[in-house]
Amino acid sequence: MSELPGIVVTGASGRMGQMLIRTVAASEACRLVGATVREGHDWIGRDVGEAMGGAALGVTVTDDALEAFSHAQAVIDFTSPAATVEFAGLAAQARCVHVIGTTGMGEDDLARIAAAARHATIIRAGNMSLGVNLLMKLTRMVASALDADYDIEIVEAHHNRKVDAPSGTALMLGEAAADGRGMRLADVRDAARDGITGARKRGDIGFSAIRGGDIIGEHDVIFAGEGERLVLRHVASDRSLFAKGAVKAALWGQGKKPGEYDMLDVLGL
Repeated sequence: MSELPGIVVTGASGRMGQMLIRTVAASEACRLVGATVREGHDWIGRDVGEAMGGAALGVTVTDDALEAFSHAQAVIDFTSPAATVEFAGLAAQARCVHVIGTTGMGEDDLARIAAAARHATIIRAGNMSLGVNLLMKLTRMVASALDADYDIEIVEAHHNRKVDAPSGTALMLGEAAADGRGMRLADVRDAARDGITGARKRGDIGFSAIRGGDIIGEHDVIFAGEGERLVLRHVASDRSLFAKGAVKAALWGQGKKPGEYDMLDVLGL
């Protein structure tokens, strides 16, 4: 049992953190060795299983991330950009695989992640599901086959507590579409429309975000031409699929050389 890779879950008290803890604890391929929360959180010092309202799991919640990481082979992190950047440096110090599902990171955050990846194995993806990563492949393929006579629109929907928009997954899909056309997303991104915006610019990739209720995640990539539309769609109905993908990534990363990887690498796509 002790030879199984040990995993630390950051942001343990959050909805995704708790899902990750349940998934790691239930896995026969790894073991839960740590759970972290922010400084001052009332879960600190408690068994994480009991703090979640269930049976004890033998793991005490802490706010000392480096100490927790030092006993692990992997860290799974779905927190916030500022926290993730800090964790990247600490994971590199501890020489453990860092699986990042955090979204909403800016250019400076990504640069710091890249710097940490010179010394550590980092697997970062806006979405950890197999279906979404297949959708990325299809989006790139279709975008390369259809020219700018087909407008590309990406529509995403999430629950009313999500704080960033467009979603990380939507941006991944936008990158795939732009790459399929040999473009940089930054040069063709149309992120918001309000008021008298004028006609759509040919070749732009548009984004729309819906927020409401408990929607887990829905993404449509629309290729709209004259007389026809092609719609590629993914609907997530169970949040556990993201947790299972993250655990798969943490296990895949064992023994890999330092660098940045994504779920396409993990899935061999």
